[in-house]
Amino acid sequence: MNLPKNSTYRGRIAPSPTGYLHLGHARTFWTAQQRATAAGGVLLLRNEDLDRARCKPEFVSAMLEDLRWFGFEWHEGPDVGGPFNPYNQSERYSIYREALEKLERAGFIYPCICSRKDLQAAARAPHAEDDNEPIYPGTCRELRKSEVENRKFCWRFRVPDGESVSFTDANLGPQQFVAGKDFGDFVVWRTDDVPAYQLACVVDDAAMQITEAVRGADLLVSTARQRLLYQALSLAIPQFYHCPLMTDEAGVRLAKRHEALSLRRLREAGKVPDDLREAW
Repeated sequence: MNLPKNSTYRGRIAPSPTGYLHLGHARTFWTAQQRATAAGGVLLLRNEDLDRARCKPEFVSAMLEDLRWFGFEWHEGPDVGGPFNPYNQSERYSIYREALEKLERAGFIYPCICSRKDLQAAARAPHAEDDNEPIYPGTCRELRKSEVENRKFCWRFRVPDGESVSFTDANLGPQQFVAGKDFGDFVVWRTDDVPAYQLACVVDDAAMQITEAVRGADLLVSTARQRLLYQALSLAIPQFYHCPLMTDEAGVRLAKRHEALSLRRLREAGKVPDDLREAW
């Protein structure tokens, strides 16, 4: 794909190789590609392969193959290189660790020893159906690192309770969430010593100079969390464009368990990308 000229727009598609990509992914990614093309900008592909247990090499190769079959083209990525290598998150660990240490030094995060069972018993319900992280009750807020060094713990970001996080989404308009009410202290580093999605996404989008993040509407609350991380790390905040989620015939949001609607199965069934896009 030829590099565009005279545009500062930088967009990205960021699939995770934990299964086969489905039509919902394709529609959101296609929107990202269209917006990058319309702006005469750059589109990069980032392989979000941090989940050691679920990410598999065969899904990585399938991801690249299926995306190209569907008509995607990118200027930068793990298969084509670019100025912000590496584009595999699994190779960017030291960058995330540096950001974590910066948050720790500034007092934005604290260690948490709560188990999943503890959280289920004590945490309040998530703010929205699409957001799967329950509001943390603050059990470990006063815990010090010296108290947990011989225990398994994660790191949580201390949200400024009562602070309003507002932004204008390029698709859905004005958005507002209240820290401590709509979302609570969130995990930035997991107990298995892996950076959580919120931190990795912010660090990578900033490092790769993304100017607009196009993604699903289920991540609206995550955007509020991430804006706090951008501010804490003194990073430039990109624009956001959240797409409606695709559902199946029963109205259930598409997930990777919907294998019949995966790009791989549709391709094997003889479907044509142009016809699939026309159906949108």
